Amino acid sequence: MNNSVSHTARLLGAGLRALLVLTLLTGVAYPLVVTGIAQAAFSGKANGSQVSADGRVVGSSLIGQSYRLPLGEGRQTPEADLKWFQGRPANGLGTNTVNTRYKLLLSGATNLAADNKVLIEQVEAARSAVIKDNSVPGYTVRPEQVPADAVTSSGSGLDPDISPQYANLQVHRVAAKNGLPVARVAHLVEEHTEGRTLGFMGEPRVNVLELNIALKALEASH
Repeated sequence: MNNSVSHTARLLGAGLRALLVLTLLTGVAYPLVVTGIAQAAFSGKANGSQVSADGRVVGSSLIGQSYRLPLGEGRQTPEADLKWFQGRPANGLGTNTVNTRYKLLLSGATNLAADNKVLIEQVEAARSAVIKDNSVPGYTVRPEQVPADAVTSSGSGLDPDISPQYANLQVHRVAAKNGLPVARVAHLVEEHTEGRTLGFMGEPRVNVLELNIALKALEASH
């Protein structure tokens, strides 16, 4: 009996030691090593790919943000601030309903089928708004000029990029609203257009936040 108890005690002791060692290795040492490597080799990405301007963090290059006017009295939805380049629609986003202390955005698209009436109405309304907002004296947007990313949200609803086609469609309006030459704003878009990753993956894109930071600097120096 005593031998059996002693054997059980030894097994429990060995098990506890193994648990302690594994906890230290996988729960403490490994995370610290990985975190250290990430901070040393990929500090920007490890900290959220933050974008700074005017001495402060203004966003992340990985997450899109809206450029809207303050919500007017009696209005249910804010209007777009048309002096800035606009990102993709974010129809799939909702607000956090669990931890109401923080207004967190939820990632996700509309999940509506291509022939869904609600989605069709959203796309048509978005196209009409794009045409109206970006048509300025001397430049009229035609329906066939409006690219898909101007009227649909991405799969995550958080896409920070737009197509060069959508960025160029906004050039005349942005130039007019900021009192800038059209050619200079168009060159700004060209400067911030990124090609396909490794030359063959994905599509050319323009990061809206970084483009608007450059636009602000251009407007200030003009």
